[in-house]
Amino acid sequence: MRQEAAGADVGARRSDLLRSSWTGADREIADGFLDLVRLPGGSFLMGGDDPDKNVVDGEGPVREVILSPYRLGRTPVTNRQFQQFVEATGYRTGAERIGWSFVFHLFVDEETRKRTQRVRGAPWWCVVEGASWWSPEGPGSTLEDRWLHPVTHVDHMDALAFCSWAGVRLPTEAEWEAGARGGLVQARFPWGDELTPDGVHQCNIWQGTFPTVNTRDDGYIGTSPVATYPPNGYGLHDVAGNVWEWCGDWFTNRHAAERSSNPPGPARGTEKVMRGGSHMCHDSYCNRYRVAARSKNDPDSSSGNLGFRIAADDATG
Repeated sequence: MRQEAAGADVGARRSDLLRSSWTGADREIADGFLDLVRLPGGSFLMGGDDPDKNVVDGEGPVREVILSPYRLGRTPVTNRQFQQFVEATGYRTGAERIGWSFVFHLFVDEETRKRTQRVRGAPWWCVVEGASWWSPEGPGSTLEDRWLHPVTHVDHMDALAFCSWAGVRLPTEAEWEAGARGGLVQARFPWGDELTPDGVHQCNIWQGTFPTVNTRDDGYIGTSPVATYPPNGYGLHDVAGNVWEWCGDWFTNRHAAERSSNPPGPARGTEKVMRGGSHMCHDSYCNRYRVAARSKNDPDSSSGNLGFRIAADDATG
């Protein structure tokens, strides 16, 4: 583990930067950060059997799950919303305390790419000192023009801390998938079975040759503002692509085929579930923007393509 990178001067600079780039309109929008959509619950078919499924991820078997009514965030949590939490509490994320986070290689300069540590098996990830939620590409980068983008560089504990402060929680994996399906039954994507119906992009994922050339056919090379693309049938945005989203469940790739009610996931584990894929997903190596697709990560891991969405019990039930 690296030594903590932030001192009082760095913390003061961060706070000044965050405050100075806010406007009155920013504050008005951020005040509505608990934008939760009420979902009816009931029965749905969880999992998938797509021909291009990732078997080792445990996408199947397809199984009936019954959920109580609940509420789910309309979008992933944004930088504005996370900033409101930080300003209220003084919270420092895991990446800030440790002093580094993972940044995609195309988002740093050549000198940084040459001198930073890379991830074995995934050399497009650079270990960048000073990278954090408020400085996503490391020293010198800011949130300017990105307040409505999903917050990134947050580990699982950071997401839980935000939820605790806001009086909400992370969704279970079953809640996340039921919401992402938007009422469709076993569709590949939240909007249907075609990735780009009538040639129109529905989400922010990679186009081109991963990991070297992104043609930006969907308009973005990195994260995009939330709600850039149309919502699904439940009014939820960004449940495919943009950023991965933490769920509350521990990860397992073994699932019973029998019907279950409000499954909480395993009682223990070593990795947490994340869903939805990200702007880095491409069919050539990671087609996990499909609604049945899933992945996992260490709870203390953070990166430039990982955020979260909030959930809550149904207050009207």
